[in-house]
Amino acid sequence: MSARPRPPLPAPPVRPARSGVTEDVAEVRRRLASGLLALPPEVSELGEVFTAAGHRLALVGGPVRDVALGRPSSPDLDFTTDAPPEATQRILTRWGEACWDIGKAFGTIGARRGEVIVEVTTYRSESYDPDSRKPEVAYGETLEGDLSRRDFTVNAMAVELPSLTFVDPHHGLEDLAAGWLRTPGTPEQSFGDDPLRMLRAARFSAQLGLDVDQPLLTAMAAMAERITIVAAERSRVELEKLVLAPSPRRGLEVLVETGVLDHVLPELPALKLEIDEHHRHKDVYEHSLTVLDQAIALEASGPGNGQPDLVLRLAALLHDIGKPRTRRFEAGGGVSFHHHEVVGAKMARKRMQALRFDKETTAAVVRLIELHLRFHGYGDGEWTDAAVRRYVTDAGPLLERLHLLTRSDCTTRNQRKALRLAAAYDDLEERIARLREQEELDAVRPDLDGNAIMQLLGIPPGRDVGRAWNHLKELRLDRGPLTREEAEAELLRWWHSQS
Repeated sequence: MSARPRPPLPAPPVRPARSGVTEDVAEVRRRLASGLLALPPEVSELGEVFTAAGHRLALVGGPVRDVALGRPSSPDLDFTTDAPPEATQRILTRWGEACWDIGKAFGTIGARRGEVIVEVTTYRSESYDPDSRKPEVAYGETLEGDLSRRDFTVNAMAVELPSLTFVDPHHGLEDLAAGWLRTPGTPEQSFGDDPLRMLRAARFSAQLGLDVDQPLLTAMAAMAERITIVAAERSRVELEKLVLAPSPRRGLEVLVETGVLDHVLPELPALKLEIDEHHRHKDVYEHSLTVLDQAIALEASGPGNGQPDLVLRLAALLHDIGKPRTRRFEAGGGVSFHHHEVVGAKMARKRMQALRFDKETTAAVVRLIELHLRFHGYGDGEWTDAAVRRYVTDAGPLLERLHLLTRSDCTTRNQRKALRLAAAYDDLEERIARLREQEELDAVRPDLDGNAIMQLLGIPPGRDVGRAWNHLKELRLDRGPLTREEAEAELLRWWHSQS
């Protein structure tokens, strides 16, 4: 099938110089051409099937962008077509080994053939009613029309199949090479169609290292409150992707500067405390972003084997959100934030629940925030072994992350102080390692179990057994392992004191 003739494209707009690294457009084109030739043969076959049925099919959006960038792309491939969903479903049922219509209400049909997973969506546009949280889907008639309603020019590129004709009516390739993020139409129209795109702009900046064009920033600032009509779950997904990006700081700064984050995660911009003229406390907002940067740099030594760690990154970002509510100016000219870790943990739980984070992630982040100051008492005087045991026991499976968070929380410019804190934490980790060799430190349990307690005290199962168990655990933490005789004697002594 011959490629359809297309009108000449208007010249791309001249963009101001940007601070990031730009690429030669010809090099990006070569990379795109090479990547397209490496697509699985099933992709070309799918195009032939749609063409034989009298329909157009194009690979679109993220897969095309990532091929042009030379980035590994998701194994799921996105396509767009002029075929209505019913026709798409019939074609994919014949082509694939499995087919599903879970997205049929939005014009999307999925299928799998071997290891290739595809989602095919009928040409469409989405828009929001001013009072609605759900997009209204309207099907389009042309590929160019479909691309014109996509979020950003770098995602509005397509490759028609099976001819491999590249379609780029909004100069996304030039923007990609130059490192700019802009919209196919006006930003106001794009964000009006789907306000979630304001979060996506920040996310793509963090993921791809693109600079957000000034008109987009202006529109985001003017339309920031519009993000409130988006369902919390959708906002949370974008926020997660942003935080897990290679450079989340740049995306977060975009959201804070435009005011969008005031309506999604207001606790972060609230950290921009007014710094008094005597500079009696550091910039908590900048400190939190620096802690996030430092935590990311330490991930290679964390439990995730160098993979982005959502729990650690969220804890680093939110660890000080209790400071604005606890700030007090002291009589001697100092500033205090007493119990900000307790207040901050409660705030983090409330916000993460509102954003529909899962319970496990929420609990882990909250616990790290609660514990992030615990280490600071270590430098004031050497902890007893009992204190070290409690530190390990309270952290539980989060101990490695707590190590990283605590180290990341040092942002002082005083080199001597920084070295002293690092040495103190090195010492604490060495003590933990020594105690682990001597004791089962990761699973500190009483020296007597529930059955032994009931037998010794002659009591049935119930509240008293739990109280006795907790008493023995406290002894275990304070004194280390006891012999059975010592544990029994201590239990009887405690039991008699209760009567």
